[in-house]
Amino acid sequence: MTMDSAPARHTGQGGTGPAGGSAFAPAPHATARRSATAIHPPRGPRTDQARSAVRQHRVRRRGRVFPLLTADALAAVLAVTTLPGAGLPALTAVPVAGLLAALHAQAGLYRPRLAPSALLELPAVAGRSAVLWCGTAAVVAAVEPARALGWSALLTAVCLQVLLACAGRGFVNQLQRRSAVRRPASALVVGPGAGASAVAAALHGRPEFGLRPVGLADTAAAADGDTGVLPFLATHEDIRRAVIQNSVTHAVFTRPPEADERTASLVRLFHDHGCRLWLADPAGTAKITGMRVAHPADQLWGYAVQPLLPRPARPVERWAKRGIDSLLALVALIAAAPVMGLCALAVRLWDGPGVIFRQERVGLYGRPFTLLKFRTLRADEHESATRWTVAGDRGMSPVGSFLRKSSLDELPQLWNVVRGDMSLVGPRPERPFFVAKFSTVHPGYEARHRMPVGITGLAQINGLRGDTSIEDRARFDNHYIDTWSLWQDLWILARTAAFFFRFRLGGS
Repeated sequence: MTMDSAPARHTGQGGTGPAGGSAFAPAPHATARRSATAIHPPRGPRTDQARSAVRQHRVRRRGRVFPLLTADALAAVLAVTTLPGAGLPALTAVPVAGLLAALHAQAGLYRPRLAPSALLELPAVAGRSAVLWCGTAAVVAAVEPARALGWSALLTAVCLQVLLACAGRGFVNQLQRRSAVRRPASALVVGPGAGASAVAAALHGRPEFGLRPVGLADTAAAADGDTGVLPFLATHEDIRRAVIQNSVTHAVFTRPPEADERTASLVRLFHDHGCRLWLADPAGTAKITGMRVAHPADQLWGYAVQPLLPRPARPVERWAKRGIDSLLALVALIAAAPVMGLCALAVRLWDGPGVIFRQERVGLYGRPFTLLKFRTLRADEHESATRWTVAGDRGMSPVGSFLRKSSLDELPQLWNVVRGDMSLVGPRPERPFFVAKFSTVHPGYEARHRMPVGITGLAQINGLRGDTSIEDRARFDNHYIDTWSLWQDLWILARTAAFFFRFRLGGS
C-alpha cells in the first residue's frame, strides 16, 4: 500500500519556483526585449487552481499525416490497377496500400517537417517501393503462379509506384506550404542570447516555414535593455501564459533541452499543452534524454532542424495498465474484505460513527475526485483541506495511529482504482490547495498529473514519504512517467508489498 501516510515537508531542498531562476545576459545584438506587459495575466480570478494545474489541450494543428497517407494510398491503388500486363486482382491494392503506409512510417516519412521536399524523400520512397513490390511479387508467385510478375513487370511497378508517390507528396507539400503562409502557427523560440534571436528572425522573415514567433523563452537568462520587439519570457509562469494566450502550437529549441534542467522542464510544459517541438541547432545535436530525434534532413533557413518527438505513448500498454489495475484491485478488494471489515469495526468501536473518510484530491489532468480512506481521527474537521499533516494529532486514537503506520487506512482506495479515479501505481494525489501551492514553487510539480495518480509510486518506494522534499518527489514522479512501462509498475508493486510485509513481520 502507500508509504506516504506520514507528514511530508512541502518545501523543496534547494528548489526554485517559476519566478526564482538564475540569470545571465544575452548577447547585445539579440532581437528581443523584456516586456512585463507583453504577456497579460488571465482575466478574472482563478476559481479552480487545481483543475487548471494540468489539462490535456487538444491543439488545432495543420494535419499533414492524413493528406500524405491519402496520397500514398492513391499511388498504391493506381500502381496496382494500371500496371501493364500484370492482371493483379483489384483487392490486392488494399494490402499493398497498407504495407506502403507502414514502410513509409518506419522510414519517418510521416514525421513533421518545416521544409518538406518530395525530391529529398525520393531515395527513401524508392527503397520502400522496391521492398514492397518484391514482397508483393513473392506472395503472388506463391499464391497464384499463373500471375507471377516478371522482372520487367516488377521494375515497371517500382518505377510507377515511385513516380506516383512522389507526385502525390509534392502536390500535398505545395498545398500545405501555401496554407502555412496564409495561416502561420504561433511559436516560441527557446534558448539563450543571439542564437534564439537569429532563429526568431529567420522565422519572421521566411513565412514559408509557417511559424510566427511570438516570444523568446529562456528560464536561465534575463534580457537587459531595449533589444528588440519580441517579449522575453524568463519564468515558467510567463511562458505558460504566453502558450495559452497566444495559442502557441510550436516551440523551437536552439540547444538540446537536456542542456539545462530548467529548459528540460519546459519540454513537459509544452508537451502538456500539445505543442510540437523542434530543435534548430547549427552546431549539431547530442542525444536527448527522454526524447528521440528524427533523422531525415530538414532545415530552417540554413539551420539544421529536427522534430523532437516524445517517446511513443504506447496506448495498448496503457489500456493493459488500466485492465491490470481493475483486475488486481478487484481481487485485492475481495481478498482484503476480512481485514477491511476488522478495520471498519475497530474504527467504529473506538472512534465512533463515520468509518470512511472522504476528501477531494486532484487526479489525471487536474480533474478532482473523491479519495476514500478509513477515518483515523475522532473528528473529521481536524483533517481540513488546507492542513498539511495530521500526524501526531492528539485526536488520533491508537487504532487510527496503527492504521496510518501500517497503511491499512489506504485500503478503501482500491475502490477508487476499480472506479478509474486512480491507478495502483502512479504519483500520489494531493489536495487542490496544495497542488496550486506546489505548482507555483516547483516547476515540475504540475507535470505529475500527466499520468493517473496511484496508491503507491516510485517516489514512495525510494523512501520519499514522511518529512521529505516535495521537489524530490516531483522529480521521481516525472521520471516514472517519462520511463513508464508495465514491468516498472510490477516492480514497484513488488517493492511496495515487500515493505508492507516487512512492517507486518517486524511488528513495528
